[in-house]
Amino acid sequence: MSPDPGFYSIIDYTVDGFDTQHEFVEAFTEIQERWARSHPGYRSARFHVSTDGTRVYDIVHWAGERDYRDFVETSDTEGRRPPSVRPWRVCQGGPKRV
Repeated sequence: MSPDPGFYSIIDYTVDGFDTQHEFVEAFTEIQERWARSHPGYRSARFHVSTDGTRVYDIVHWAGERDYRDFVETSDTEGRRPPSVRPWRVCQGGPKRV
């Protein structure tokens, strides 16, 4: 396997169980498909879940670090939150259902 050049952002979320893991991945998959993938330099995203139901890892592949930083600096926060995600709030590094 050859390494793919680029930049990876890794986001670690704490969740409160298997159902929340599933809901979280579904909601954030929608964000990737509908909004993030159109940003220049975006290549892909992968979600990994812990076997104990407490963590979700989002690994986003960018063409380069500058693409990632441009995304962070220029993307609107509202675009990151489709209606299915709005009931979530982030507390202590992870989403909590409201």
